[in-house]
Amino acid sequence: MTTSPSQRAVVTGASRGLGLEFTRQLLARGARVVATCRRPATAEALATLAKAHPGQLQVLALSVDDEASRHAFVQALAGMHDGLELLVNNAGVLERGERFGALRAEVFERTFATNVTGPMLLAQALAPLLARGTRPRVLNLGSKLGSIASTATFGTPSYNISKAALNMAGVLMAHAMNPMGIGVITASPGWVRTAMGGDGAELSAEESVRSLLTLVDAVPGLPAGVFLDRNGETLPW
Repeated sequence: MTTSPSQRAVVTGASRGLGLEFTRQLLARGARVVATCRRPATAEALATLAKAHPGQLQVLALSVDDEASRHAFVQALAGMHDGLELLVNNAGVLERGERFGALRAEVFERTFATNVTGPMLLAQALAPLLARGTRPRVLNLGSKLGSIASTATFGTPSYNISKAALNMAGVLMAHAMNPMGIGVITASPGWVRTAMGGDGAELSAEESVRSLLTLVDAVPGLPAGVFLDRNGETLPW
């Protein structure tokens, strides 16, 4: 299945990296995209895309960790579209340099607000629009680092724990949203060459996003919070 010209998508954290690439590829497929970031005025790559796709791309401010920002965004989106086919919960943060013995509560709080609470509450707020869409899906950008069974070393604890929590959030989203006809997928994009993944990562953003969009197209039925890699293989919890 491919994206139809009428598909309406929201991508969070879209000013760079995977979010920007999701925006590019969805636009190329003919989707109407609402791309979000904290500071649209400084998002030059999104501004360039908006000029190249007039009427197809809207760039809106959204800090997923802020209640007032989420509310303002949802109100603005409801004025643009009466339905939604895809929510890509991509926005995320990773604190570098954490070490046991010097962990800080504020880092965990900030990471959870962006990586777990924000995606959950945004999905909740957009559920009525998704329920009015055609074959609607929520795609949560998870990580293999959130797999408890695969953890062999200590590292990036606030990020890893938040991604494990996002797995549970995805399952709970599915229990709430499947009865509304909305599928939920949590997928790891792989190790990608972005500001978060670093220059030594094995995948380009283009490769990762292409496979993730193929995955969204290909997963049959009503996805119930499954945890998959970018090629559709089940990952251990």
